[in-house]
Amino acid sequence: MSAALCSSDVLFQQRFLKAGGLYPGRLDGVWGPVTDRAATAFAAAGEDLAATLGRFDPRSERLIATLQLPAQRAARTFLARARASGIDARIISATRTYEEQNQLFRQGRYGNPGCRVTNARGGQSNHNFAIAWDIGVFADGAYLKGISAYENAARACLVDDLVWGGTWQTFRDTPHYQLANGLTTAATRALFEAGQRYF
Repeated sequence: MSAALCSSDVLFQQRFLKAGGLYPGRLDGVWGPVTDRAATAFAAAGEDLAATLGRFDPRSERLIATLQLPAQRAARTFLARARASGIDARIISATRTYEEQNQLFRQGRYGNPGCRVTNARGGQSNHNFAIAWDIGVFADGAYLKGISAYENAARACLVDDLVWGGTWQTFRDTPHYQLANGLTTAATRALFEAGQRYF
């Protein structure tokens, strides 16, 4: 998990593992035996889900491994429905640290190249709490950009307890899915930072 999730931010990983009920230690930002055991238990639980619900392309697998376990279950169920429907959907983005989110936020702003892809700074996106992911839809190996492909994927594959970003009014985000936890992003952030359950 350390390499898959975030090898440079131990405190982030401890919060993640504690919120998932796997890390009983203090949130101290120090990688030690307790953190290591929690990370190993998390990886084993993720492997069990993959064995039960199916495996997908390597990029999706790598990114699914960064999600909280309930989000992993939902993502695998979503991808299995896509596969059964003949839709080539793949996860192209999942968990981000606050710093990774801030880098994405700067894209297309402040003289940085690229187009704006998010209005959320670090700590303002459910990607930061490992309960959200984005998909890409492909045809013959080519990435599809049209909204209809993402609307079709949502109609065919949306699973219970998920929120689809295509229904949002202020920033419609058709590739985006997240667990419906019934909390505001600010409330989710507070629980995450305290290492308390938010899903």
